[in-house]
Amino acid sequence: MAFTTRDAQRLQQYLQKKFGNTDIALRIRSQAEESVEVLLNGEFIGVIYRDDEDGGVSYDFNMAILEEDLPH
Repeated sequence: MAFTTRDAQRLQQYLQKKFGNTDIALRIRSQAEESVEVLLNGEFIGVIYRDDEDGGVSYDFNMAILEEDLPH
């Protein structure tokens, strides 16, 4: 099932509260309706996928970290 604007807003509010950071934003993806992009200060940091199997809904946050981005 596709993310609705309301789903994205609720999840964004949850993440902002959980991490104490209002600079977290979610953006619905036009080509992949079952997921949203996660942005921090406008920079893409990951994707959240919506899973609505087995009668319940859950969300999976996927964040790739490149070796070159880690501190030396």
